[in-house]
Amino acid sequence: MLKDIFRYAMKVLTEKRFRAVLTIIGISIGPLALVMMTSTVRGYANYVEGAILALGQNTVVILPSERYRLSSSDLDYIRSLDEVDEAEPFYSTQGYIQTAEGRRNVFIYAVNPSILVKAIGNLELEDGEFPLDVEITYCVIGYSIAYSTTSNTRLFETGDSITVNVVEVLSGGKLNLRRISLRVKGVLREFGGAALVSPDQTIFLPARSGPTILNIKDISGIFIVARDPSLVDVLVRKIRDVYQDKVTVVAFQQIARTVSSVTAALDFIVFSASLSAFAVAVAGTASTMITSVIERTREIGVLKALGFTDKQVVFMILAESIIMSLIGGAIGIVSGVIGAHILSSRGLAIPAGPSGSSGLLIVANPEITADLVLTTVFITVAVGIVGGTLPAYRAAKIPPATALRYE
Repeated sequence: MLKDIFRYAMKVLTEKRFRAVLTIIGISIGPLALVMMTSTVRGYANYVEGAILALGQNTVVILPSERYRLSSSDLDYIRSLDEVDEAEPFYSTQGYIQTAEGRRNVFIYAVNPSILVKAIGNLELEDGEFPLDVEITYCVIGYSIAYSTTSNTRLFETGDSITVNVVEVLSGGKLNLRRISLRVKGVLREFGGAALVSPDQTIFLPARSGPTILNIKDISGIFIVARDPSLVDVLVRKIRDVYQDKVTVVAFQQIARTVSSVTAALDFIVFSASLSAFAVAVAGTASTMITSVIERTREIGVLKALGFTDKQVVFMILAESIIMSLIGGAIGIVSGVIGAHILSSRGLAIPAGPSGSSGLLIVANPEITADLVLTTVFITVAVGIVGGTLPAYRAAKIPPATALRYE
């Protein structure tokens, strides 16, 4: 009986195909919006969360405020904490280099390589080695600096000389451009995105190079590696209790948890916004089915006179709305997947400064999961059921005698 009902419903829909097509298009908007928006948001959120955790779940960074300067005594105090496995200062600045492909902006970090490897997970050398602490003019360069942006050819090899232009702020606010000549001792493998430090776009120097070569007198920050990820919260609380607002404490584990919470909130917002499209689909389906019932009043009367029960009439009308929902859901999900990939391929540009130049472009794949598809299918079928229930109930209550007299 169910097979016959669905076959009959398909026949009715093909007879009124233009109206059915318009209803199906209206239904497909909801699944399209839900799949496209949710998968894109989740894709970027997972990318950002992964980039943060790439620096290590037990990594903490201390940054000084404008009114407080970090010193060797601060470093000694941090190292004395029971939760700390290792702590090292770093000196950072920005500059640019000139290549055959033009000017390229770079980050510059002078830091002990031992803590760098511990703090940044999956950081590996493709070629060469890290310079010793006394080799203050030697460096390790990131993948994006060593390789061409248009091809897979090397721009810099180990042993090559690289000139870095660094802008210094002198007393009185005056700017001074310094050219620093460095020797490449190693090249990093491609790392991908990361928070605070972007290894692919960074030149790493020994810690001693900060005050000497880079001419940075004050410590830019302190890298800390906790003994265990479970101790990070305790460590952060201790540091904040001592320094209050004098320093900024960045714990990547905590940031990742915050990103996860924000993602959950964004998921709810996207889901709520998509429900409005589904609500419109319910109204459209109900309108189509009511019109269909009115047009087929005499036909329904004949079927009831031949022995169709009220339940069978309800199933017959619901079958039509469910079929339209399934077709609309399939079209919407496929369109949503395509739209999500197109939307994600454009990338998310994060400017590095007020001018919006030298920004970071993040390109993340949409997160299309089985639970997202199943949820979308469930809601779409519910649209068909809700939109067809009232018309089906109305059709079942039509008396056969009245229906046969209907013109």
